[in-house]
Amino acid sequence: MSHIDTQRKKGESFEGAFRRFTLRFRLSGKRQEVMSGRYFSKKPSKNRTQESALRRLEMGAKRDHLIRTGKLKEEERGGRR
Repeated sequence: MSHIDTQRKKGESFEGAFRRFTLRFRLSGKRQEVMSGRYFSKKPSKNRTQESALRRLEMGAKRDHLIRTGKLKEEERGGRR
């Protein structure tokens, strides 16, 4: 990512320098580059997805065992809702 450098000219107001900076920033395409990645989320790694799948299998087996032994009723299903 390149650096956008603007310095205030002698006798230039802050607003004028800021306006010049924003113009350079917009024309450089950096704003569009930054905004394009705004809602980007990385894919989880292969290890992370496998660990998640194993965790789901373990929890499902544990839940089935509790239902079969009568310690958990099917209506008492914990959920995210």
